[in-house]
Amino acid sequence: MHVYRTHFCSELRSSHVGQTVRLSGWVFRKRDHGNLLFVDLRDHHGVTQVVVDRDSDAFALTESLKLESVIRIEGKVLSRGADKVNPDLPTGEIEVKAASVVLLSEAAELPFPIFGNAEYPEEIRLKNRFLDLRREKLHANIVLRSQVISSLRRRMIDQGFTEFQTPILTASSPEGARDFLVPSRIHHGKFYALPQAPQMFKQLLMVAGFDRYFQIAPCFRDEDARADRSPGEFYQLDFEMSFVTQEDVFAAIEPVLYGVFDEFSKGRSVTKPPFPRIAYKESMLKYGSDKPDLRNPIVISDVTEIFKDGPFAVFAKSIDAGSVVRAIPAPNAGPRPRSFFDQTNQWARDEGFAGLAYINFKGGEGGGIAKNLGPERVAQLVEKMGLGPNDGVFFACDKPGNAAKLAGLARTRVGTELDLIEQNTFKFCWIVDFPMYEWDELDQRVIFSHNPFSMPQGEMEALESKDPLDILAYQYDIVCNGIELSSGAIRNHKPEIMYKAFEIAGYDQSVVDEKFRGMINAFKYGAPPHGGSAPGVDRIVMLLADEPNIREVILFPMNQKAEDLMMGAPSYVSEKQLRELRIAIVGDPKKSANPGS
Repeated sequence: MHVYRTHFCSELRSSHVGQTVRLSGWVFRKRDHGNLLFVDLRDHHGVTQVVVDRDSDAFALTESLKLESVIRIEGKVLSRGADKVNPDLPTGEIEVKAASVVLLSEAAELPFPIFGNAEYPEEIRLKNRFLDLRREKLHANIVLRSQVISSLRRRMIDQGFTEFQTPILTASSPEGARDFLVPSRIHHGKFYALPQAPQMFKQLLMVAGFDRYFQIAPCFRDEDARADRSPGEFYQLDFEMSFVTQEDVFAAIEPVLYGVFDEFSKGRSVTKPPFPRIAYKESMLKYGSDKPDLRNPIVISDVTEIFKDGPFAVFAKSIDAGSVVRAIPAPNAGPRPRSFFDQTNQWARDEGFAGLAYINFKGGEGGGIAKNLGPERVAQLVEKMGLGPNDGVFFACDKPGNAAKLAGLARTRVGTELDLIEQNTFKFCWIVDFPMYEWDELDQRVIFSHNPFSMPQGEMEALESKDPLDILAYQYDIVCNGIELSSGAIRNHKPEIMYKAFEIAGYDQSVVDEKFRGMINAFKYGAPPHGGSAPGVDRIVMLLADEPNIREVILFPMNQKAEDLMMGAPSYVSEKQLRELRIAIVGDPKKSANPGS
């Protein structure tokens, strides 16, 4: 018999009745029934009920055990009997009567209970993440993550992709998010950067002739945390393909994503390939976002012309100054109390906008601003939007960017408030035709709007003949339930086009040659047309686990301040380490880290 166990704690069934077994695990729960002690013994695989008789030599030790202590038990498998079966446990038909109990490791007083799904403060959970990971739901999420990654890897290989590992220490890039920098001990004054993504390396693999690459890639960005973004590091399914069009990329990755979501959907429906394609401009108009949640049936309309030069003076004057009007329908909300509409208007103001005007129809009669707009224009509105006799409609009036943002947020709020969001489904779409450039109001210049290495639609001719803000790129995002899973592009593989594209964004040829030396040089020796994408693993698992916070699907996440409370990172380092790197800390870092100093 093995020194620790003959079976896992999930393994025993009625077919094992009468056998002598040995189990090891954690004391999950204890229940004292007078002459009997019941212990739920838990390991990674599951739970088995152990019973200890008061007459047993093991009773005194078992009675003194603290929860989460690690023990080994040996005993005989018994049937529970039909009236005592626990249908919620795979092992619910049996129990093990312990003949001996051995304490392998005693647990100290727990900072929070392991049993149950009660919520506890983030700080105490993250400081004791090793305990938090013992809790059933979180433990299951991490197992799901492993299974999802295995499934992704298998499906990519089946699609003809080969897995490669790209460097972790690389050069800093002037575009994109903020880098994590690593000082070089050998090369004084120089720094490595942790990769924000394997972007240039995977493109170099295509130049090297590997054709179809993928990896489950760690990426590092010095960004603030969000509910769907972990600070510091994340993982993505990074892939690249040679001699492909945009549609070829879609056709390769759609079966992988559909297959993984279908495999772990637990009965939830999944969009079947091909996924809908929505142009960026259309998405911003209809949904007020470039990551639309298609579970929400509400579609935004542009009703600027109906309000232009009209009797509703507030909007008419704003339109003359360059504003637009976006209308957000609220199906069957017209008869709702006025407080519903007023509270939504107040919510918009609390979000920093001017507010939301509204019309609430009751039996075809319009309230709100209907009387200010006039019956003819109200009729035009009803016809254009297909409004019903008891619908409501909200209006966002602002400059195009702000109007789209407010309308998108209002669409989400109204859909949620009216319980319109379809449940138990994963709805995918591609957002395509992103603008190549955008205008930076802060720096008053043209900048890249997405990936600077994307091929502009129309290639060199477009760059030389079009207004930069009118140029579209072969860039695309894949979105599921309002969460962006991935950005991707058909790459700019021609040096002359890349030089021109960066020149428009304010970078001369010397900057491209210096910052992207490896890639631009490689392109001068024959580069195939290529493209790819990189769906986020963390976000995929978050969706499948139905978790609102990405922290719940990461083994050892940081907090909102990018701190690892368990390991104490980031931390101060010794003077010796700083001297080796020839780095001096200016001022007292301990004082500067204290807001009260």
